[in-house]
Amino acid sequence: MPTNKKLLILAGDGIGPEVMTQVKRVLDWFAKNQALKFDVEDDLVGGCAIDKHGMPLTDETMAKAMKADAVLLGAVGGPKWDNLPFEIKPERGLLRLRKDMELFANLRPAIVFDALAEASSLKTELVAGLDIVIVRELTGGVYFGSPRGIETLPNGERRGINTQVYTTSEIVRVARVAFELARKRGRKVCSVEKANVMESGVLWREEVTKLHKAEYSDVELSHMYADNCAMQLVRQPKQFDVIVTDNLFGDLLSDCAAMLTGSLGMLPSASLGAPDANGRRKALYEPVHGTAPDIAGKDLANPLACLLSLAMMFRYSFDLGSSADLLEQAAKNVVAAGFRTGDIMAAGCTKVSTTRMGDEILKELDRLAK
Repeated sequence: MPTNKKLLILAGDGIGPEVMTQVKRVLDWFAKNQALKFDVEDDLVGGCAIDKHGMPLTDETMAKAMKADAVLLGAVGGPKWDNLPFEIKPERGLLRLRKDMELFANLRPAIVFDALAEASSLKTELVAGLDIVIVRELTGGVYFGSPRGIETLPNGERRGINTQVYTTSEIVRVARVAFELARKRGRKVCSVEKANVMESGVLWREEVTKLHKAEYSDVELSHMYADNCAMQLVRQPKQFDVIVTDNLFGDLLSDCAAMLTGSLGMLPSASLGAPDANGRRKALYEPVHGTAPDIAGKDLANPLACLLSLAMMFRYSFDLGSSADLLEQAAKNVVAAGFRTGDIMAAGCTKVSTTRMGDEILKELDRLAK
């Protein structure tokens, strides 16, 4: 890269700082060995930001995120902050990042490493070689729709209200991401909604179909109801290539797909905005796993999901496909060699710490780069 790109690291809470430490070690390796240098700045989000600033994300941190070429996030939340008012819970910081940066497309790969196929709760033959991506609409739908809230009715009952709402433009832009991604993969998109009972689902299906006919007829398009999709993911997951769906269903289905791989500690994600006039997208990358407060601070966490999120950053924000491939291959090789953190431990393997896993990744990068 001709000039250093700005990278904002928000390690967050729980195991976030531990796994992000390994990311920084790998960034240093790429700086020294491939001249990929980033201007890295650290800041706070989530519970740690509440402890210091009284809010999960300050305006100053939000401004830094808006100016960054990419944001890497660890994890937010934990039991320490469970009893706070809803509007200042740690997760509100993450939601603000997604909303203010207009990160409307969440990419959640579910890839089963050959060496980990037996770790899945499904039969090995159902998941061996699995490689699917769920594209989840991230800034609309029931999580952000209005009216919303809790009200007291005249009879004294309380009623909670959330509104599922989508516009044509919101549907089309996330569907376009899915179709473009499928063109680089297996050329299959499955669009998921509940058009049988929800008007928003009817609109979703109609707009995706219209876009497909106009611009992406070279990609195979199918439609599926969300409940059936959940069942099919555990029945025959390899039938899918790219799944595109709304915010609520994407939240549920991506976690379902995640566990097909055997561990949340192995799964990265990318949240992307629309390209600007220069082709630059705002982007946030984060592992799928949570803060895991039970093991936080004990050097036990699996850093691979965060490292694979870094690989997604190389690929989607900086068009560094070869660097992404290198890091992903290093992760596959280390796992195949039998080095495992506790979440993916198996008989005959070597149980390692967070730091040791980082050590092995760096050794493998050295070997692959020769």
